[in-house]
This record gives sequence, C-alpha cells and structure tokens, in this order.
Amino acid sequence: MRRAFFAAAAVLWAVSAFADSYPSRPIKIIVPTPAGGPVDIMARLLANSLNVGQPVIVENRPGAGNTLGSRQAATSDPDGYTLMVSAASGLIMSPLIYKSAGYDASSFAPIALIAETPQLLVVNPQVPFKSVADLVAFAKANPGKLNYSTGGAGTLPHLAAELFKRQTGTEIMHVPYKGGGPALLGVVAGEVQMTLDPVATSLQFIQDGRLRALAIAGPKRSTELPNVPTLIEAGYPELTVGAWTALLAPRDTPPDIIAKLNAATNAALRSEAMAAALAKFGAEPRGGTPQALAEHMATEATKWRPIVESLNLKAE
Repeated sequence: MRRAFFAAAAVLWAVSAFADSYPSRPIKIIVPTPAGGPVDIMARLLANSLNVGQPVIVENRPGAGNTLGSRQAATSDPDGYTLMVSAASGLIMSPLIYKSAGYDASSFAPIALIAETPQLLVVNPQVPFKSVADLVAFAKANPGKLNYSTGGAGTLPHLAAELFKRQTGTEIMHVPYKGGGPALLGVVAGEVQMTLDPVATSLQFIQDGRLRALAIAGPKRSTELPNVPTLIEAGYPELTVGAWTALLAPRDTPPDIIAKLNAATNAALRSEAMAAALAKFGAEPRGGTPQALAEHMATEATKWRPIVESLNLKAE
C-alpha cells in the first residue's frame, strides 16, 4: 500500500513539475484551413499575441473539409505543444458530414473561444420587404418564390438559412455559388433575393445602398450598423448564428497546461491591438473559461446536428 502511494505521488509530482516548466520549447498551432483565410488570420493574430515565453508557430494543414488538419491535431501528443485553432465548420459540422473524419469535438480539450463573427441577413434593395417580419410574411404568402445564396452546401450560411426556414416556417430555395464572395455578389446583382454574410464583407454594399440589412444574427447589434436589429429582437432568439473560432488542445492535455494557455489567450484578447485587428474582419473577441467553451461547443452541436441530418449532406 505504501509503495503504491509513493508511486502515485511520484507520478503526480512529475506531472506538476512538467506543467510548471511548460512551455520549454516552441508551440505549434495547427490550422485546418488554407493560409490567408479568416481562421488562419485569427490564428496568426493570436499566435503573435500569446505571451507564453516561447515562440508560437502556425502550421496550415487544409483539406477534406478541414478534417485532415483537425485529425492530425486530435491525434497529437497531449503535451501542450500541438494545439489547434478551428472554426465551427471544421470542429462541429465536418465530422457530421465526413463520416470518416476520425475525430469529433470530444477529441479535444477546450482552451478558449477566440472570436465570433455574427452573420447579417441581407437582401437586394429591390425586394418588397424592409424587415424580418415583412420577409417572413412574404415568404409564407409566396412559398418557394424567394431564393437565398450561399458559398456552397454545408457552409455556415447554408445551415443558418435552413435553421431560419425551420424557425420561421417558410420555404425559401437554396442557390449555391462557388464561394462566399460570388454568393454575396449574386444578391447585389439581383440574381437571388437574400443571403447571410459577415458584416465586414457586406458593410460597403449596405452603405452604398446596394444591399439592405434586415437583421444581425448575433447577441447584440453591430457597432458598424447600430440601426439594424438582431434576430432576437425580431422574435427569433434561437437564430443567434456566428462564425466562431476557438483554441483547442488534444484530449487529455493536463489541466494545468490548459489553464496556462487559457490565461494567456484571455490576456491577448483583452488587448486593444487584438480587438482592433479582429474588428477589421467584423469579428468580436470572446475569451472565457474552458468550461464555457465546452458548453458552447455542446450547444452548437445540438443546434446543427439535426439540420445536417435533415439535409442528408454527404462529403463529395
């Protein structure tokens, strides 16, 4: 009994000593998306701002709907030296679509939510409605006559629009484009009537009068568009939809290391420089505890799983 006690004590001491000396070498953040995209940019902003006493290097591993890099991160040693910055699409949605993904959200230890970019419900200004209530009334009176654009099946705007249809009891047709940019321009040109898009890419078109913003799918109004109500204000509290990014580690990473990384991440997100950099992309810094991120991930999985299953989305 005494020998087992001292053996256990030795293990605990070794783990504690390891955590106390962490990090003793550079940390790698895997980003499962291509370089230059929003997730990559947010990861690099965070990497440059993390004050952990060691360099933090970003490594892009895109492919197969974000699953290649995510699987590599999930199966890395849980020692705090390989982390991942992912968006909801790769962490929550891709494992639902790619049945051979080899990971899911439970494969990771949450560290902190980094940022969130609320989606705007925008329409072509020639449509005969100027509010969400008007849109819903028109769509119910004219089932199947309205179209919405997205950057493709399985994207956040696609799933968000399907959630909107489910919550409002409307029938609006999906028109997929090859990317978010063309999808937005399709609304500007009047090829389709509506879409969901981040504030940063829609703002100039709204200010120029080439798009009309009906609502923002966030918890609060946008500082850039203070007169645009939230979907919560419009009577749809379930329609809070944002493109969020999070910092995660492989499952079983020691809690002391998670705590250190969480503290460093929150400190970075509190800086004015980080907030200003994120604002350029219409993103808002979040932060918080690992438990809060775990709860957020669970809520998101519950929200999107029935939508993905109802659409019978399959990896191509």
